[in-house]
Amino acid sequence: MRKVALITGGSRGIGLGIAECLAKEGYALAINGMRDEGQVSGVLDELREIGSDVIYVQGNIGDAASRNSMVQKTIDHFGIIHVLINNAGVAPKTRMDVLETTEESYDRVMDINLKGAFFLSQAVANHMVQIKQKRMDSPFCIINISSISATIASINRSEYCISKAGMSMVTQLFSARLGEAGIPVFEVRPGVIATDMTGSVKEKYDNLIAEGLTVQKRWGFPEDVGKAVASLVRGDFAYSTGQVIMVDGGLTIQRL
Repeated sequence: MRKVALITGGSRGIGLGIAECLAKEGYALAINGMRDEGQVSGVLDELREIGSDVIYVQGNIGDAASRNSMVQKTIDHFGIIHVLINNAGVAPKTRMDVLETTEESYDRVMDINLKGAFFLSQAVANHMVQIKQKRMDSPFCIINISSISATIASINRSEYCISKAGMSMVTQLFSARLGEAGIPVFEVRPGVIATDMTGSVKEKYDNLIAEGLTVQKRWGFPEDVGKAVASLVRGDFAYSTGQVIMVDGGLTIQRL
């Protein structure tokens, strides 16, 4: 049976890079996004051309009804979810100093980036455990896409940093709970990745990278994250549950 991956935020940016890599690994895909299916039909067709069976499960992961719908639609179509990729995330609509950030902005970012990922993981993990009780050899895993912002403070987008720091604990909690079921959980922590989210600060980071921000003097690309995820879902890190995989070009190396 073909293995199935549910990827939140999988129609663009890092999520699409992951989807392309998993399609090449032979995975069937349930791609989640906020846009109408007609707006992402070209992306879905490109994934199908790789050879993947693809469905689109529209919804806001910050909303309980949407989460339940996307999980049920995936299971109804494929019968199972082998891999959950918690990738969907948003930045603040307006960057504000930590002394000025509003509750409205905080709640929006936390609902999508952290609360949504937590409760989606809970729902899918229960599904995985139920299957494991019947078929112990079923290969499952959960991968959380966080950010270097989990440990690097940006005072003009504090709610984003807090959400990603929380994602790190979500990884540890589910890893500890699912260990007895043989279901590994990982965190992938990207650095400066070229996506539409970073498009507005391209010039800033072009200059910083040229000045030595990263050890590898280039932007990261979605496929860099996708290749790391593909390695994890293949089981290449079978004895590393709960661990963080850095995909940041050496940005977080402390240097003198």
